[in-house]
Amino acid sequence: MRPPLSASTPQIVHPPLSQDPLRAAPGEDLILFQGLVKAFGPKRIYDGLDFTIRRGEIHTLIGGSGTGKSVLLKCLLGLIRVDAGTIVFDGEVLTGKGEAAFFPVRKQIGMLFQGAALFDSLDVAANVSYPIREHYPDISEAEIADRVAHKLELVGLPGVERMRPSDLSGGMKKRVGLARAIAVDPAVVLYDEPTTGLDPINTRRINELILELNDRLGVTSLMVTHDMQSAYMVSDRMSMLFERRILITGTSDELRRSPIEEVQAFIGGMSDRET
Repeated sequence: MRPPLSASTPQIVHPPLSQDPLRAAPGEDLILFQGLVKAFGPKRIYDGLDFTIRRGEIHTLIGGSGTGKSVLLKCLLGLIRVDAGTIVFDGEVLTGKGEAAFFPVRKQIGMLFQGAALFDSLDVAANVSYPIREHYPDISEAEIADRVAHKLELVGLPGVERMRPSDLSGGMKKRVGLARAIAVDPAVVLYDEPTTGLDPINTRRINELILELNDRLGVTSLMVTHDMQSAYMVSDRMSMLFERRILITGTSDELRRSPIEEVQAFIGGMSDRET
């Protein structure tokens, strides 16, 4: 069961930037990967991969390093093109289309990168406002500043706008990266190893933020992680990527009870494929 929302978390004070409501109802399929094939030279990453995310859920993708978990996030954003198969976002087929087809999709998707990926030359405010300026250039400076302040407050970092990334701890960088990921009020948030390199206190803080923001902002979340404790804490469903396909999808209890040897080896920390 998810922990209750914190009463101290700020309420939403702005209308969402996107004027394109999702067609999928809560609980319906929002993102579909169907029969994906992808290779980098001789290394085959996917061989007929099928994977579905439902609107409103927190879905966690687990699997060994080098199996293509992060690649799947980049395929959804159009940063990497698949060799075959279909990617569908809210009923719209994205594969086979040009770069322009991904512009409206990227407005609907925010991403927290593994290393936070902040721009060192920009202060916190400029980092968080970057996607707003890119996607919504007509918004006034006053509204941008207001939205940035609110997003930083949502992640528990009020008043840090003028700080530089070099002044931030690892946990603070992740939270600024998360504020940037939600800056344009996305429908979907992607998390690429959000707790890597964090101490237990900051790991729990990030996990709690993932839960709170998913519920409070009404987003759909897709998380890639090796951290099974985090996966168990936040996930509605989990899927395991193994040998170029999705091996299993289910709740955390269903994965724990799975008779599949590879699943038990991985979640028990005994798989040599994890390193």
